[in-house]
Amino acid sequence: MTRVLLAVDPVAATVDEAVAGGYDLLLTHHPLLLRGVHTLAGDRVKGALVTRLIRGGCALYSAHTNADSVDAGTSGVLAARLGLREAHPFDQLAGARDDAAGDLGIGRVGDLAEPTTLGQLARQLASILPSTAAGVLGSGDFDRSVRRVAICGGAGDAYLAHPAVLGADVYITADLRHHPAQDAREQAALDGGPALIGVSHWASEWVWLDAAAEQLRAALPSVEFVVSELRTDPWDFTVVQ
Repeated sequence: MTRVLLAVDPVAATVDEAVAGGYDLLLTHHPLLLRGVHTLAGDRVKGALVTRLIRGGCALYSAHTNADSVDAGTSGVLAARLGLREAHPFDQLAGARDDAAGDLGIGRVGDLAEPTTLGQLARQLASILPSTAAGVLGSGDFDRSVRRVAICGGAGDAYLAHPAVLGADVYITADLRHHPAQDAREQAALDGGPALIGVSHWASEWVWLDAAAEQLRAALPSVEFVVSELRTDPWDFTVVQ
């Protein structure tokens, strides 16, 4: 193996890029078969991608939850890019790092060096993440002061009631569905709770690819690792009313 292409999604565009570019391996964050399938026939989406990879001589490896939970994983990279101090996983107490395993776990929570406003934090995220049609969404007072930040790269509304999230001033994640987000907003109005910032699922995980490529280059210097620049966010445009 001499050439590896990194991408968030194993979709037609990235598979074609890998095969056309002569890559030996397509390394993605999302699994091709995230949900069960009943066929890999070539006239179905998943089967067509498997067929293209096999015929193109390109392997596929997907690093999903393992890439979410490591130090420099999807949430960890976002936390570092925002400059969070003493960031740790949701289910790990601050300062309780296991040096043998590192800071393993889903999500990250930590403090900004200085307080900022919800609006300014959203703008900072917009400058860090690749551009998408949906942009960055905020729920809460634009001028609200925030310092403690909880982050979950990818879909994270399952953690809206997690103590680490409830103890933060703001929660940043993707795929915030209407009812969970609305319930969290209403509950916060009753007894306090975080403001919400919603980002693109793809964008929140794309920033991890550079960190992964850097680590892999250090471990395997004889192999070329390239990060795909293709945008595989599923949304193409926004119409503002």
